[in-house]
Amino acid sequence: MAKKTAKDKLVVAIAGGGTGGHLYPGLALAEAFLEQGDQVHFVGARAGIEARVIPREGLPLHFIPVRGIKRMGPLTRVLGLMILPAAFIKCIYLLLKIRPDLVVGVGGYASGPFVMTAALFGYRTAILEQNTIPGVTNRMLGKSVKKIYLSFDEAGKHFPSHKLVSAGNPVRRGIRDSIIEAQTTPREGGRNLLVFGGSQGAHTINVTMAAAAPHLADAGVTIRHQTGPKDTEEVREAYAKAGIEAEVSEYIYDMATAYRWADIIVCRAGATTIAELTIAERPAILIPFPYATDNHQEENARSLERDGAGICIAERDLTPEGLAEQIVAVLSAPDTMARMGEQMRSRARPRAAEEIRENLKGLLGGAGAVQQEKAHG
Repeated sequence: MAKKTAKDKLVVAIAGGGTGGHLYPGLALAEAFLEQGDQVHFVGARAGIEARVIPREGLPLHFIPVRGIKRMGPLTRVLGLMILPAAFIKCIYLLLKIRPDLVVGVGGYASGPFVMTAALFGYRTAILEQNTIPGVTNRMLGKSVKKIYLSFDEAGKHFPSHKLVSAGNPVRRGIRDSIIEAQTTPREGGRNLLVFGGSQGAHTINVTMAAAAPHLADAGVTIRHQTGPKDTEEVREAYAKAGIEAEVSEYIYDMATAYRWADIIVCRAGATTIAELTIAERPAILIPFPYATDNHQEENARSLERDGAGICIAERDLTPEGLAEQIVAVLSAPDTMARMGEQMRSRARPRAAEEIRENLKGLLGGAGAVQQEKAHG
């Protein structure tokens, strides 16, 4: 069989998931390959979000017997280690069945055995690292893969510098294009506040905003707040009692329009959220989820804060009065809002998926690889 080049149609295996933060950048990368006629397979775990999402996308999904062991009890860890031999056997079987030209890990425990097995057998391998602090799986894989694509340069210190590519975090095309289409320059003197905590909401943000409502009553602020399935009525009543014009819902289906409407955003600091914020070019007050692995959300938020793109408030320091004070301070300073938006724009990588795709093709020895590698000390 002739050696494939970057111009040939490819078979790509994307491994990992478990959470949306790992899976959705993988889906964005898959879209970039599919638009060129390449074939994409996903490899994951039955317990992960990929088991629900990938079939709806109409893409082939293969399962390996694997479970997470970090932060688990002794028995769960033992069981997780005991099934690893079966996982590696299944990985060998899938590699022979799929015969991928490229194998990409997107994080999460399902990516570990598959990408490691592929690397051991000489397949062209790479990983995406979405956060400032890599998880244990990616730290392990970083020693074996050919390329490591970073969303945050700070993560580079955990990996061999010669493998690093500063790439940004891929955002799915539909979301990315909708945000760009809806994008407007922040309005001077605007006082629209968007609050959300991910698809399931964030209880701490919900109750803190409800308690902050009296402190925002005279600020002239208008609020859109996605609560998730809980706290909706309580938050709605708190805003009404304070006399604040507010639209409170369990879920916001059209986030692009919400980003366009907002002058400032209060939200968590997951990697996908931050990637969308940079494309939307909106200043943000970030309240990281404190139980994220290795506290990576706080490190993500601190990275934006150091650049002047956002303000980080750790949950341990969060108070209704303090949050209200920060919201009013930013909304009352149009120049500050404009600078924060500009700093968000400077970090945006809206074509990250396409750029990673082209760089990956460089592993095949063909032309077309994007020259964007950076050395990290």
